[in-house]
Amino acid sequence: MEKYISLAHGDGGELSHRLIKDVFIESFGDGDSALFDAASVDIPVGRIAVTTDSFVIKPIFFPGGSIGKLAVAGTINDLAVSGAKPVYLTCGFVIEEGFPILDLKKIVHDMANEAKKTGVSIIAGDTKVVERGSADGVYINTTGIGIYELNKGCSLEFEEGDAILVSGTIGDHGVAVLGARGELGITVPINSDCASLNRMLAEVLEHTNGVRIMRDPTRGGLATTLVEIAEDFQVTMKINELDLPVREEVHGVCDLLGFDPLYLANEGKAIIIVAQQEKEKVLDILREYPEGKDAVVIGSIVGKEKGHLLLETPLGSKRLLTRLSGTMFPRIC
Repeated sequence: MEKYISLAHGDGGELSHRLIKDVFIESFGDGDSALFDAASVDIPVGRIAVTTDSFVIKPIFFPGGSIGKLAVAGTINDLAVSGAKPVYLTCGFVIEEGFPILDLKKIVHDMANEAKKTGVSIIAGDTKVVERGSADGVYINTTGIGIYELNKGCSLEFEEGDAILVSGTIGDHGVAVLGARGELGITVPINSDCASLNRMLAEVLEHTNGVRIMRDPTRGGLATTLVEIAEDFQVTMKINELDLPVREEVHGVCDLLGFDPLYLANEGKAIIIVAQQEKEKVLDILREYPEGKDAVVIGSIVGKEKGHLLLETPLGSKRLLTRLSGTMFPRIC
């Protein structure tokens, strides 16, 4: 096996065949679908959920994960917060000439491990090789398919007093990736929160009533995601600054570099808005999982007319939060 990707790996010939066989099929499986141009799978009759995403993170390996783990977990979470059970993934790779094949194997192995852990099958894929300098090592595009197997889901019907929950500390992924770059001369002892949340969120839906909506606050962070919900559904939310779960390490980096943890990316957290009377039950379920052990209530729905997100400060004053404007730093997911 060659050590590096060459343009010939993308020509459809012998090197392409060996790359697919020795890297992808070895990790993802060698079923009959690998012999054809499309996978054949059985989907139960009913509604399905479909999502697609592209991943261009830099660096491709970071504390707590890699672009491979991120690609699988990120797609699974998009399905899970929609109330669907993830069942199938496809993946497309754009690989730069000269990329180490050993690194590619590590990425694909991470994808296979995360998919196996969550009960999802990677059933189809594609590989393209581009000239040196045309890509940032490797890009991954995924499509996820989920099924709505429960008779329960997110109602999208909000009431004043509904509780706003987040499943754990915010900003971990953004700070972990920033530290991994080594560009600012700082060492940050923190791992990315990159994780698949499908089993935890499925249990929330199965055993509770009154879930209004679930979202994963990735790019743009917690604040941007909540602003989108507030505007889309014309509800006014208030979150309490003192209740926001932020690690000391994240606070320290934000103080040093002028970032706001409300706008840092997360890759293993969920926002859940639920009826007030169900919040304790939801918290109990979340805290049974490692990914949800730090779950807390951070605010509530306080009105149904303006579509605003308010932050209550420790002094009791309130300020209006908006979407992230600009980019804090590139290539985080």
